[in-house]
Amino acid sequence: MNNPLLDFSGLPRFPEIEAAHVTPAIEQLLSENRALLEKLANESSAPDWDNFVSPLEDANERLSRAWGQVSHLNAVMNSPALREVYNANLPILTAYYADLSQNEALFARFKAIKASPNFDKLGVAQKKIIENELRDFVLGGADLPADKKARFKAIQEELSTVSARFEENLLDTTNAYAHYVEQEADLSGIPLDAVQVAREAAEAESKLGERKPGWKFTLNMPSYMPVLQYGDNRALRETLYRAYVTRASEFGNPELDNTALVTRILTLRHEAAQLLGFKNYAEESLATKMAETPAQVLDFLNQLGDRAKPYAQRDLSELRQFSRDELGMNELAAWDIAYASEKLRVKRYAFSDQEVKQYFPENQVLPGMFKVVETIYGLSIHASQAPVWHQDVKFFDIRDQSNQLIGQFYLDLYARQNKRGGAWMDDTISRRRKGEVIQTPVTYLNCNFSAPVGGKPALFTHDEVITLFHEFGHGLHHLLTQVEEMGVSGINGVEWDAVELPSQFMENFCWEWDVLKHMARHVDTGEVLPRTLFDKMLAAKNFQGGMQTVRQLEFALFDMALHSDFSPEGEQTPLQLLKQIRSRIAVLIPPDYNRFPNNFSHIFAGGYGAGYYSYKWAEVLSADAYSLFEENGVLNEETGHRFWSEILGMGGSRTALESFVAFRGREPNIDALLRHNGMV
Repeated sequence: MNNPLLDFSGLPRFPEIEAAHVTPAIEQLLSENRALLEKLANESSAPDWDNFVSPLEDANERLSRAWGQVSHLNAVMNSPALREVYNANLPILTAYYADLSQNEALFARFKAIKASPNFDKLGVAQKKIIENELRDFVLGGADLPADKKARFKAIQEELSTVSARFEENLLDTTNAYAHYVEQEADLSGIPLDAVQVAREAAEAESKLGERKPGWKFTLNMPSYMPVLQYGDNRALRETLYRAYVTRASEFGNPELDNTALVTRILTLRHEAAQLLGFKNYAEESLATKMAETPAQVLDFLNQLGDRAKPYAQRDLSELRQFSRDELGMNELAAWDIAYASEKLRVKRYAFSDQEVKQYFPENQVLPGMFKVVETIYGLSIHASQAPVWHQDVKFFDIRDQSNQLIGQFYLDLYARQNKRGGAWMDDTISRRRKGEVIQTPVTYLNCNFSAPVGGKPALFTHDEVITLFHEFGHGLHHLLTQVEEMGVSGINGVEWDAVELPSQFMENFCWEWDVLKHMARHVDTGEVLPRTLFDKMLAAKNFQGGMQTVRQLEFALFDMALHSDFSPEGEQTPLQLLKQIRSRIAVLIPPDYNRFPNNFSHIFAGGYGAGYYSYKWAEVLSADAYSLFEENGVLNEETGHRFWSEILGMGGSRTALESFVAFRGREPNIDALLRHNGMV
């Protein structure tokens, strides 16, 4: 069988990949890797970069590229067959990596390289990789006695399975839900494009044989949010809200309830951390991050909370007053917040999200976003060709001024059934030197926006434009690296709490007139976004910024508390802990039936466990970095090249703090963040 997962000669062959290819490919690669590991562990010659590190890197790259394609397809084109082989192979791969990280012979050979006189002759990136490997062997349990090693490995295997199940339960409950509206009057206020999509969704089901009435609404964001934000029918808003916040909980299918999985994940993480000698999982997590201790993170979050909460209280007071006076709502429920906020914004700033959306058609937004990158980095971005997993996926090349290819990326913008929710970036291929050749980095950029409807291009809200810029920032971090050693090129080896710096940095350009005047044009008339409308958007930029900030802090504090001073075996439940944190930091308290922990996939399935604070931590870095562009000109090419060379280009070859100081000339401070959020 010609297995596309075993072809590493170029881009992935997505249309050819079938579920039947997965297990044979993984079995073959694992067999080859294990044979190599045995050979490397028993070599008689002294280990060095060429005879030990490089072949090990080659083997693990092949495995990660093959499995990366499977993981990606499982996230964007989930199917029963693919899910089955994914779940069958996940514990096998986890076991391989656990064995690798506990291999004492390999650990000893890395130590020998570090102790060798030749270590000082290695390049900066190579030295950093050796240091990272030594740290990761310790964190992988290589120093543990045999009985504890076995238990640590079993924990890692179970964690991978349980976390995957958490994500699947959330996807399945999201996909299983549908609400049908039969009376057109109940759709009052909902934008016409969202209504049309709902009508087409119901008609599509009817064509499949089951007659469905009227309009179909789901819990996917492009269907859910227009109802919450614009729908005049309060009962409809409440219906969808309740369904959304009780996903994967005891209120639905018991087989898809994540409650027990949350406790199990926390229990396993805590046990693993203690085996390694840490007091808790938060300490273990921070061993590879910029922040040094849970106390330091909590202090940072609480300080920011002290600054933000008065603004949040003011925001809520204004919203309640407006709702009473203008909307006749004496009590503001959770399903009223987005609706009342939109009405207040329209009243105060005389524009709506729906009005702005008409100026952000996809065929203007993408070239506009590319123009920013082309201007500040001197690059060019063009549509290109590649085998893709869905007809809506686009593919692009990034070239330098000499037309040299330096990176490529896939763009999967629209929400659809069986695609994971949210927006994310992932790497496809990493930059590295292979002899005389530099391997071109490639990445995936995924969003869940509304697809085109009614023969028009897709229209994005300004928030969605910001999301797109954010993910593109992650992509550029990986694609514009100038490091030639894979372990620290691109996003590899970058501390988790600094990895959001380039993404949040890119968001700032969405608020610049010099960017939007070239990008935003009305979908029907081609009229440039009026300066008066832009000024209103800018005036409203920090609208309810206090409420949004404390909401993020609530999640970050909950995450850090769960993983530091919370006992999964104790009497208090995660939900009770969250309510306790809300009583301190939040200004909005949701209904008792809200089951946020059950769908907090960032920390239970997405790699952000004891790391959700990273969004705010990195926002300090990104706002402060962007302030240099504000000083020198936001599209200043000289500053852009400096940002590229000192931050994007360096990848993980040095610490994020060293890179920041090299760019900014000093350590970061919080002033720019507070100013950008209107909290000064």
